[in-house]
Amino acid sequence: MAAVFGRRLRRGAVTTAVAAAAVAALAASQAPGVTDVPRDERAGASGATPPPEDSATGNSPYYTDLPPLNTPVPPTGAPTGGDSDAAVAGGIPATVLDAYKKAESSLAASKPGCNLPWQLLAAIGKVESGQARGGRVDANGTTLKPILGPVLNGNGFAKITDTDNGAYDSDSTHDRAVGPMQFIPSTWDTWAQDGNGDGKKNPNNIYDAALAAGHYLCASDRDLSDESGGGALHKAILSYNHSTEYLTTVLTWLEYYRKGTHEIPDGTGVLPDDRSDGGRPSITPSPAPGGSGSPSPKPSKPSKPGTDKPGSGNPSEPGSGGSTGPTTPPTGGGSESPDPTPSPTDRVSRLEDAGTGKLSATAGDAFAGRVVVRTESASGSAVAKAKVKFAIVGDTDARFDGGTTSATVTTSATGKATAPVMKAGEKSGEFIVRATVVGRSLPGLDYTATVTARQADALVRTDDKALTCAPGAEFADQVEVKATYKGAAADRVAATATMVKSATDATANDKGPYFKDADGKPVRTLKALKTDADGVLKLPKMYADDTAGTYLLRITTAGGATLTVELKVAAPAA
Repeated sequence: MAAVFGRRLRRGAVTTAVAAAAVAALAASQAPGVTDVPRDERAGASGATPPPEDSATGNSPYYTDLPPLNTPVPPTGAPTGGDSDAAVAGGIPATVLDAYKKAESSLAASKPGCNLPWQLLAAIGKVESGQARGGRVDANGTTLKPILGPVLNGNGFAKITDTDNGAYDSDSTHDRAVGPMQFIPSTWDTWAQDGNGDGKKNPNNIYDAALAAGHYLCASDRDLSDESGGGALHKAILSYNHSTEYLTTVLTWLEYYRKGTHEIPDGTGVLPDDRSDGGRPSITPSPAPGGSGSPSPKPSKPSKPGTDKPGSGNPSEPGSGGSTGPTTPPTGGGSESPDPTPSPTDRVSRLEDAGTGKLSATAGDAFAGRVVVRTESASGSAVAKAKVKFAIVGDTDARFDGGTTSATVTTSATGKATAPVMKAGEKSGEFIVRATVVGRSLPGLDYTATVTARQADALVRTDDKALTCAPGAEFADQVEVKATYKGAAADRVAATATMVKSATDATANDKGPYFKDADGKPVRTLKALKTDADGVLKLPKMYADDTAGTYLLRITTAGGATLTVELKVAAPAA
C-alpha cells in the first residue's frame, strides 16, 4: 500500500481528539490560517433543526484521503520514485484535469475578479468524488455510471423531499446528491452550467459540474486570491461544506496540486477509501437516470425542500462522499454564512423573449412595439433584480428615449425587462436591438427593427392657377403642392419632380420647360426634395425654351403619392 497519510483516519476508528490533532498537525504544515469551528456549532450538531439547502453539498460526508507524502511531480513531468501507487494517487485523470482547466479559463473571462485556480476545483473534486471515481468518464466527460449520494430520506441522513421530480437523481420521493462535484438537485438548479458546449447541463458531466462549482465558489464577488485566514478562499471552501476538517482537507490537496501534479489515463485514478463519517462506499453501481451517460432532463417546478434532523449513516451508493442534504449552519467560528446566496446575475441561466411587439416605425416616429425579455433560472423560474442591457446596433440614427443607443433595465418580480421607447431617425432601413444579461456571458437576443421612409398617399396643388409661359420666358407662378398621409399632413416626405415626356412615358423630357441648377444650367429632374412641417412643397421657378407646346410635370413622393401638372408654352394672344 502506498504511504498515504490519513487513509485510515476515520471518525469511527479514532477519537475526536486524535482526529483533530492529526488534522491540526497537517494544517500547520500545509494549510496555514485554518480557523476552527467547534463541533457542536457545525452542521449536524445534536438537537439542531436543519434549514433548507445551506451549502452546495448540504454539508455532507466527504473523503478524508490525503495526498501522498512524497513530493509531487511537475505538471509536465511523469511519476518518479518507484512508488507507483503514490504517483497514481497524486495524479488527475486526463479528462477530469482538462475540465478543471477549462473551467478556470471560462471564469477568468466571465469573472476575472474571482481569480479561481483550477487546483481548487481539483482539490474539491478529489474530496467530493475522488476525481469522478478515478476518472471513470467518457470522452465527453460524462461519468460512465451516475455518481449519486445516499437517499435523503431521514434514515441516518437529513430528510429532503424531492425538489426535481427525479430528473437528476431518479428519485421522485427524496433528493440525492448528484455528480462528481456532488450538488444536491436544488443547488444544481441554481448553478447549472454547460461546460462542454453541448447545449446540455448535466451534473454527471465533469465539464458542466466543474464550471458550476467554479461559479458557486466565485459567488458574492469573492476574490479567491485572498488566502488569509477568514479570507475569500477559506469562505468559499466553507460555503461548499461548512466544516473545519473539510476546509483543511481541501486546502491540503490544493497545496499539493499547486506544487505540481501529472495527468493519468481516464479510469486509472485511485478510488476514495475513507469518509469523514466513517462510512465506506459500496462498489455496487447506482441506477442511472435515463441510462449511462445520459444528460438529465430539466426538472419541473422544484418545490422548497423539507428537512428533518440530520444524522449519520453508511451510504450504499458509489461516490457517496457527496451530499446528504441540508444541515444546521454554524453560529460561531467567525466565518460567513455557508450559503453564498447567489446574486440575481448568477441565477440567470437564459434570456427568453417575453412578448416583444413588431419593431417598425416611419422615420421620425416612435416605435409602437418595444423589446420585452425575461430572465430565467435553469428550472425556468423568473429571476428578479437581474440587469438587462438593450443596445441599438447597426447603421441607424434611431435612439432610445433620452437620445441614447443603450439602456440598462432591472428585471421586475416576474423576471421581465422592457426596453425604453425607441424613436426612429431619418435614416430608413433595418438595424438590430440586442438584449444581453449584464455580468454574464450568456447568448443574447437580437431583434430586427425596420425604419420606413416618411410617406404620403396623396398630393394636391394649393391653388388652381393655369401655368403658362411664352417661349424663352419664365413662368410667372411656381408650383406648390401639399402632401398628406391618411388625411394628415405628411411632413418631411421625400419627393421628386420631373418634366416627363408623356403621361405614359415617365422619362425626363429633353425639350420644353425646365428648372435651373446652381450654375444656371437647365435641368428637368429635381431630386432630394422634401415637404415642410406642414406637408407643403414649393418647387423652384420654371423656365421655357423656344419650343411651344403642352408639357407635363410629374411629382412623386415616398409612399406612392403622384401628381401630374400641365404646363403650356405658347406665344401670348394678339
